[in-house]
Amino acid sequence: MKVLVNAYACNPRHGSEEGVGWNWVRLIAQFADPWVLVASHHQPEIEDYLQKHAEELRNVRFLYVPHKPWHYQPTPGWRRIEDSVFKPMMNIAYALWLRDAFKLARRLHQTEGFDLTHQLTYVGFRFPGRLWKMNLPFVWGPVGGLENTPWRFLGVLGYRGAVYYAGRNLINSFQRITLRSSRKAFRRAQAVIAATGGIQQEIKRWYGVHSHVICEVGPPDCIAERILCRKPGEPLRLVWSGEHLPGKALPLLLKALAKLPGDLPWRLDILGAGPLSSNWRRLADELGIAGRCNWHGRLARDRALAVMGAGHLFVITSLKDLTSTVLLEALSLGLPVVCPDHCGFSDVVDSSCGRKLPLKSPHGLVRAYSEAIEKLAGDEQQRQMLANGALRRAGVFSWEQKQTELEALYKKALARQPK
Repeated sequence: MKVLVNAYACNPRHGSEEGVGWNWVRLIAQFADPWVLVASHHQPEIEDYLQKHAEELRNVRFLYVPHKPWHYQPTPGWRRIEDSVFKPMMNIAYALWLRDAFKLARRLHQTEGFDLTHQLTYVGFRFPGRLWKMNLPFVWGPVGGLENTPWRFLGVLGYRGAVYYAGRNLINSFQRITLRSSRKAFRRAQAVIAATGGIQQEIKRWYGVHSHVICEVGPPDCIAERILCRKPGEPLRLVWSGEHLPGKALPLLLKALAKLPGDLPWRLDILGAGPLSSNWRRLADELGIAGRCNWHGRLARDRALAVMGAGHLFVITSLKDLTSTVLLEALSLGLPVVCPDHCGFSDVVDSSCGRKLPLKSPHGLVRAYSEAIEKLAGDEQQRQMLANGALRRAGVFSWEQKQTELEALYKKALARQPK
C-alpha cells in the first residue's frame, strides 16, 4: 500500500506535534509504504537520525516541501505570534505551506500513483490540508482542537491567559460552524480518527460524522518491570511536567499543596520551563512551599524520564490539552496519576491507575487535588496498587494496538472509496 502522508510537524528529536508526526509515520511504515510531506526545517534532524539508524524506516520516503519566506516556521518570532492575539497570521502562513505541499502531492501522484492519502499533523481541526481534494481514499487524524477551555476556569489562567483562551473559545466556536474546508474534509474522508472521546463527540455534534478514537500519543518503547515503593518516613515525591504556559495551570497544584497538613512530608519535582516560570516560582514562595519544590527546567528526555521514575505520584493540572505524552510516560514508569476529568486524560486514566477530579469550580478542584494527594500519601498500599495498575494501563495504549486499529481503518477507507 503506497500512502501519501501530510505531516508538517514530524521530527525524531522532539515531542509534542513533532513527536506525534514521527511516531505515527513509524506506525504506518509497519504495514504500508509512506511518502511523507514534511516541513523542510525538520530535514537536518530527520536525515541525521536516518544515518544513525540505517535499518529503520527503510521503506519511508521523506519529501521536504521547500521553505518560502511566507511559510510558517516555529522560530522564536513565530512562537510569540502564536501565543498572542496575532495567531491568525500563523494560521495563514501554515495554510500557505499546505497549499505548496498539495502542489507537490499532485505532481507526485502523477508519477507514483498513490493508493491512499492521510492528513496527519498538525492535528487541529482547522487544518484539514488539501489531500482530501485528490480522487483517492482520504484518512484524517488524529484530530483535535474542537473542545473549548472551561469558561469558569479562565480566571485561574491569569489576565493574559484568560484573555487568550477566552478569545480562543470564541474563535473556536465560530470556526466550528463556518470553516468550509474542515466541513468538506470531514464529509469527504473515508475514515476520521479522533484523538479523544470528547473530540469524537464534538465531531459527531458539529459535522454528523462518525470517527474512531485513537490516542495521539503512546508509551515509551519500554515499560518498567516493577514499581518504586515508598519507604517509611520518606517524603511523597510528586512530579509535574509541562510547558510553563497559562493552560498548564500549575498554580492549581501549588495552591493544593499549600493546603496539606504541615506535618505531611512531600517534595515536588517540576519539569519544563516557559514564560510563566518566574511567576510560578514567586507564587510557591508566597504560599510558603518554595523549599519543597525542585525546579528542574527543560531536561533531555532521558534525564526527564529518570526524574519521573524516581517519583511516587504524577500530577496533571492542564486545562487545555489532548492527551499529553508525559501521561503515558508516567504510567509506563509505574506512576499513579491525579488529573482533571477532561481532555484525553478522561480516556486514559481510570480507577485502576489514578484519580480523576471533577471540574466543578477552581476552588473545588484545588480542594480535590489536596484531598487526593493527602489520601494517597497516607495509604502506601493503595498507592502501590495504583502504581501496578499504571503499568497495566500503559500497555492498553501500546503502539502495537494502535497499529492494528490504524491498519483496519486504512483497509476500511480503501473499501469505501467509490470505484
